[in-house]
Amino acid sequence: MKFYIGVTDDEWFHFLSQQQPDEVNFWRPRDKSDFKVIQEGAPFLFKLHSPNNYIVGGGFFVKHLFLPLSLTWDAFGIKNGAATYDGFRQSIMKFREGEGLNPTIGSTILTEPFFFKREDWIPIPSNWSKNIVKGKSYSTEDPIGASVWDQVKERLGDLDRREGELVINEPGVQYGKMIEIRSRIGQCAFRAMVTDAYKYRCAITKEKTLPVLEAAHIKPYSNSGPNLTKNGLLLRSDMHILFDKGYMTVTDDHRVEVSQRIREEYENGKEYYAYHGEKLQNLPEHNLDQPSADYLQWHQQEIYLG
Repeated sequence: MKFYIGVTDDEWFHFLSQQQPDEVNFWRPRDKSDFKVIQEGAPFLFKLHSPNNYIVGGGFFVKHLFLPLSLTWDAFGIKNGAATYDGFRQSIMKFREGEGLNPTIGSTILTEPFFFKREDWIPIPSNWSKNIVKGKSYSTEDPIGASVWDQVKERLGDLDRREGELVINEPGVQYGKMIEIRSRIGQCAFRAMVTDAYKYRCAITKEKTLPVLEAAHIKPYSNSGPNLTKNGLLLRSDMHILFDKGYMTVTDDHRVEVSQRIREEYENGKEYYAYHGEKLQNLPEHNLDQPSADYLQWHQQEIYLG
């Protein structure tokens, strides 16, 4: 198994260790390159800056995205490692001065984070170079990597018991080699991934005003709908309300259907009926991210008021 040790801001670590969140955003203010070092679900460990040369915790890799600063805060809030938006913004802008009001930053989304107590910190591997700025990957197939991961497992204790219970994909769906733990995607990650997949535009209207765009579940989370991009649509807020309440749905071939119940109950809805029968105007580039027919059919049968 391949895993990664990332150099971690001390304040970020200490703040989040007090919060004990279910997911975190490991951001880098000037990151412009994609992160393809490890597979989804693989461990991403935290190493503090020198002289604190220790591994102090970690999480499980979900996705690496490039997000506007404002969306990053809206999606993750204090899970960015800051108590307030102003504090978070200041942490970014000291590296991005003069680059606009809402710069894009690199966001490495991690789920199921863990934070070791001081007495459980793990010394850095013997082959760790002081010249490493961002991080380094290791494998359990080599002695040094295996030793590090054994120490992590020893501290987590229940890692083996949890193995296989946490999945980043639906049951039966696997990508690449089996890894020891595959992680749950949280609500914050879902919002960020759906917004990114739809390139910040409403699926129905192509509206691009970010504050009014919302990541909608096709099959609601409360009905065991997963936080997967293919179970999501990026919708303008009013469209989201209508979709959730069943006044609107999307067919298997990605056409909008608007229920007659809007007209019957509210004697209105002219703007919305203009979209009836129209194809979605904006879809994710990758087929795996596009709305799943299974979830769309569930919405048509269980939610839609047609």
